Amino acid sequence: MNNVYAWPYANEFGQRETVRSDVLVLGGGLAGCFAAIAAARKGRSVALVEKGATERSGSAGSGFDHWESACSNPCSRVTPKEIAEAYIEEQDEYSNGIAHYIECREGYDRLLDLEDFGGKIRDTEGLFRGAEFRDEKTGLLFAYDYTNRFTLRVWGTTFKPALYRELKRLGVRVFDRVEATCLATAGSGGEKRCTGAIGMNTRTGKLMVFEAAATVLAMSRPARIWLFNPDLVGLCEFRPTQSIGSGHAMGWRAGVEFTMMEKSVRGEFSAAGRSFPPYGTGNNHNTWYAATMVDARGVEIPYVDRDGRELKTVSERYRPAPGQKFFLKGGVIDEAKYPYRGPETLDYDELMRRGYKLPFYADLSRMPEMERRAIWGLMVGEEGKTRIPILENYTRRGFDPEKHMLQSYGTGWQSASFLGQERQLFGAPGGIMHDWDLKTNLDGLYAAGDQLFASDCCGFACATGYYAGRKAADSVGGAEREKVDPALIDREEARLYAPMLVRDGMNWRELNMAISKAMQNYCGEFKCDELLNEGLDLLNSYERDSVPLLCCDNPHELMRTHEVLDILEVARLILNACLLRKTSSAPLNFRRTDSDLTDPPQDRAFLTIRQENGKAVGGRKPLRYFGDIETEYIKRNEAYIAERDARYGSR
Repeated sequence: MNNVYAWPYANEFGQRETVRSDVLVLGGGLAGCFAAIAAARKGRSVALVEKGATERSGSAGSGFDHWESACSNPCSRVTPKEIAEAYIEEQDEYSNGIAHYIECREGYDRLLDLEDFGGKIRDTEGLFRGAEFRDEKTGLLFAYDYTNRFTLRVWGTTFKPALYRELKRLGVRVFDRVEATCLATAGSGGEKRCTGAIGMNTRTGKLMVFEAAATVLAMSRPARIWLFNPDLVGLCEFRPTQSIGSGHAMGWRAGVEFTMMEKSVRGEFSAAGRSFPPYGTGNNHNTWYAATMVDARGVEIPYVDRDGRELKTVSERYRPAPGQKFFLKGGVIDEAKYPYRGPETLDYDELMRRGYKLPFYADLSRMPEMERRAIWGLMVGEEGKTRIPILENYTRRGFDPEKHMLQSYGTGWQSASFLGQERQLFGAPGGIMHDWDLKTNLDGLYAAGDQLFASDCCGFACATGYYAGRKAADSVGGAEREKVDPALIDREEARLYAPMLVRDGMNWRELNMAISKAMQNYCGEFKCDELLNEGLDLLNSYERDSVPLLCCDNPHELMRTHEVLDILEVARLILNACLLRKTSSAPLNFRRTDSDLTDPPQDRAFLTIRQENGKAVGGRKPLRYFGDIETEYIKRNEAYIAERDARYGSR
């Protein structure tokens, strides 16, 4: 290596280490940590592989401010089935009914686990005593819907350290700074089974071989597909920049089945230098819900409920409309009657017609003290990427929420403008298809969190992670661990190390930027076979002509290079998935210019895709393939239900 500076870690290129366990967990975010904990609680030996440092890694490593769908908390007035069904209906049935029901049914259980581990989930100091959103008996704080009380405000910055301590207490072997790069499989076609994984130490270059009877994929969703700015890497994605969908790429190469990968969702925070830091300006969505909004003249902008009735008090913003059972962040659940979706004010065009003047501002000074402190303090203080860059920095520079306002127009959730091709896998994106055990089409391979299709937020990750971990542990039984094929190890070693042997070649940033530009041009807002096929041809040319030129000088740069190789793989997966859907689909934000049809009955289905012998293989499943979510869950989880009820009491 021709480094100007000495590399501070050992040089272990060419060395190999084999690790054997009953259950292997790939990814050390919320889902991965809970998968490992669930398996370890069942007495299985567990290895967890994490590219960063598990104590603070993943999308929630720096914290988060709320926990959706805690439907079984003692104050909730809705059932898990009601909210899970609402999610399904809201997404016009292109939704993950299995995972959402698990989230709603087991989410609060995981919060209680986190409290046992040392995380903070309630106002034990009484800082918000007397607030409308506080339950005086339990100390729980509620968000969004104060009537039904199924979303909680939490101290998310405390959670990852607490999980890490529990992993160590349970004896889970944690392999930090190790990137998983390849799933190991045996068999062929529909008989394939997962036997573990291969990876690399990102500091020393040592090749790591993991053999396991069951494996859980719990890595991130894709990012940096359409948007990448090599000069502003830190603003390229709401999630950590190293969370780029390597699990999807590994799964695609191994033959894992995916669905909804053709779905487009606007990348609200993914503006590659065109936006401010997330929640760095005032808005009235999510963390800032339901901030009082004013126009450039200081005239307050009204909130309206589901039925269009203007709300006169701050308290009303957190209550369902008369006759509306519940809502999630302002009316998008349970028969919303307006086409706009959060923020919950009148839509932009209507505001202009009524004479409101841009720019808009969030004015917390007009809110009750408790609401102001809940937003600017608890919520902004606990949400990832806002505690230090927003709350601490703004406060240090003199921002006072009792006197000052934050501009919203152009950077808020609703009013920002985006180019048509600025699409990211955000919201409820595509991902791995699975059964009621969260098992993939490969025997021995399970998935959780952002690996799943239509994935959600932190509660979703924790609940599905624990569920997948216990199902994986149950599957082990007397199964013997198969050795990873030595020929596969040799091939993967050659692929991973290749950029270290190139001199005066291409930097990973150049290829990432080229992929993003190709996806903007050939897989933008409007799609047709000609564009999609040209895009595939271009990406294949990158594989042929550019990948052999990639070069780097140390294991860290090598890891970044491997990430871009995975981005290239995921981009091709998306293009192939788009080619399978021949008509437009409103729920999937999928627009075809070579078809006049939108959502014809024959195309209202989950289109699945997997790779076999280098070719994309399509399939389909009915939108309600999972059956009645409560019935199907109960018959597969009787032991867990009994254990849970014995510990916490029946629901």
